[in-house]
Amino acid sequence: MTTMAKIRKNLPPVLMFLLAGAVLLVTWIAVHHRLPEHLIFLLPTPGAVWAAAGKEAAVLARATFNTMEGALLGFGLAIAFGSLAALVLSLSPLVRAGLMPYLMLLQLTPIPVLAPLLVLWAGAGLPSVALITFLICFFPLLVNTTQGLVSTDRQLVELFRMWRAGRWQELWRLRVPAALPYFFTGLRIAAILAPIGAVIGDFSAGTSAGDGGGLGFRAYYYSTQAKYPELYAVVAITGGLGFVSMGTVMLLSRLALGRWHDAYARNDS
Repeated sequence: MTTMAKIRKNLPPVLMFLLAGAVLLVTWIAVHHRLPEHLIFLLPTPGAVWAAAGKEAAVLARATFNTMEGALLGFGLAIAFGSLAALVLSLSPLVRAGLMPYLMLLQLTPIPVLAPLLVLWAGAGLPSVALITFLICFFPLLVNTTQGLVSTDRQLVELFRMWRAGRWQELWRLRVPAALPYFFTGLRIAAILAPIGAVIGDFSAGTSAGDGGGLGFRAYYYSTQAKYPELYAVVAITGGLGFVSMGTVMLLSRLALGRWHDAYARNDS
């Protein structure tokens, strides 16, 4: 596909995205002006949010950095331990039957219940925020990667065994490459959850000591101080972090799978 053909193909979605954004902004402003005077604080105008973000730019930049630090650390831990656990679970159905219920129990335990224990073990601030982010991101990666490892084409598995390939050869040369689309699906989910996990962690186990507060702390502070435009700015930044992290993973998945995976080949044709 030529460059111009790709531009023509991608132009309608981009225009639709911009149009939807314009409609959203117009609707936002219209609703703001329709609110009664005593409720107008509930929905500040985009201009007020932008002005508040500019006024608090230095504070929000520091908070964003702190949140990104916790999100990236927890996300990295989830990738490492989730991939390793998936390899272990893929060894046999018996291993999955023995370990999966305990991993599910960890996932199903509410974070507010675990947060005090994490603070007790790791201390408040970045260590606990990263651990909470890890717990939120871990399970999607684990489940999707495990599913990919155990869903390899049976005919290809039989072909490897017919040629007397070893167990590790079958794993690394067949099952792991075949599981990459599943892995990247889990990675996209985890990338969306990572900033959310860091903000939740900041609410539950964060600290503002030494200018260490993240976006979760800023959201709590602005809400208690009735600084609602600043609160909306925090919401916008958090959503933007989710878009950036998901977009980065989607780019990586295209680079890794674009030359051989059917879905990407069809999109590029």
